Amino acid sequence: MVPSDLRLALDGIGAPTAVIDLAAFDSNLEALAKRARGLPIRVATKSLRTPAAIERALSHPAYSGVLAYSVPEALTLHARGIRDIVIGYPSLDREGLAELLADAEALGDITVMIDSVAHLDVIDDVRRQIAEAGDGLAEAGRSAPAQDRAPAEAAASVRVCIDVDSSFRPAESWLGDRIHIGARRSPIREADSAVALAEQVAARPGFSLVGLMFYEGQIAGTADAGRSARQAVVRALQRASMTELAERRAAVIAAVREVAELEFVNGGGTGSFESSAVEGTLTELAAGSGLFSPGLFDGYTHFRHTPAAYFVTPVVRRPAPGWVTVFKGGYIASGVAGADRVPTIAWPPGLEYSGLEGAGEVQTPLTGPGTEDLRIGDLVWFRHAKAGELAEHFNGFLVVKGSSIVETWSTYRGEGLVL
Repeated sequence: MVPSDLRLALDGIGAPTAVIDLAAFDSNLEALAKRARGLPIRVATKSLRTPAAIERALSHPAYSGVLAYSVPEALTLHARGIRDIVIGYPSLDREGLAELLADAEALGDITVMIDSVAHLDVIDDVRRQIAEAGDGLAEAGRSAPAQDRAPAEAAASVRVCIDVDSSFRPAESWLGDRIHIGARRSPIREADSAVALAEQVAARPGFSLVGLMFYEGQIAGTADAGRSARQAVVRALQRASMTELAERRAAVIAAVREVAELEFVNGGGTGSFESSAVEGTLTELAAGSGLFSPGLFDGYTHFRHTPAAYFVTPVVRRPAPGWVTVFKGGYIASGVAGADRVPTIAWPPGLEYSGLEGAGEVQTPLTGPGTEDLRIGDLVWFRHAKAGELAEHFNGFLVVKGSSIVETWSTYRGEGLVL
């Protein structure tokens, strides 16, 4: 359900538009902080993609630093004054890396992700190209543009973090990775491979290993509620995965600490705070989706956040008794296609999608008893299945407090930032 004062605030507003319930957002800030059990929370920016929302989270004492998606995003956030940025995915963006290498202050605040020596090679190659460009311009008696200048010696070391695979592989000693439950991210999985890469970082000039990251998507990003046999299996696999990961993660961390003095060990996600916070291996958690509380989070048993992000779109047709059609609405989430990837219909109650059309790009037919009181121009409220992806469809969010629109928060899309 959507609070009545929230609906009142959008009375007469042009739509489609995206909406943030500020009270719910702040409530989720507190809920995540409580679930973190004292561990600092690094804000996963990909799950918000809205600078004002990121900055509001960072103003809370339980939140520290951000987990960004790409080099351009990290540099943009750094230019806005955000420090302690970890880029959560390896980057081959040579132009972005060149800009990072040319900015001594950013080099000291931004950590890049690696899981292979090849990632180090790319950075070194960019560094070499910068140096060669600078030498050529010096011979010609001209100054190099900022992006072509060699990094200042005082800050020339690139901060790196190793991404360690946290998926669950039952009977791995027999079956290898043929049964792989969780995200396929890093080839680094055991202590020996992590140490081998850490030693490569330590031996290579211009790099400093400062952190490890573990993302247990099979726990944090997989709904476990329900009484079906499938959901019972999901819960059993998650429990087994928690046990296996705690032991393996502790071994990896201890081994790598023999090679490098780590500043942080990051892990978890909104859906796994309960297990990640008490494991005793992590120095910080990461979360972002829980602040918006998208539709996928309705399927978890161990926590419940308050829906804070919506989109609304108007009824544009009444094609038949018991039917209405709204404009657009087909904002389908990434991942394996299925019913859990379509937007959740939040208000009015008693609406459901057409079995033949579903959520459409230009129009979405809806049926059910909830259509009875809807007229042309009335707004239907939805929640995206995933958090940050909603921001890819709108230039900004209308921010509502009580029954009033108090602000507009621009999204990355609205500010022209392409991840």
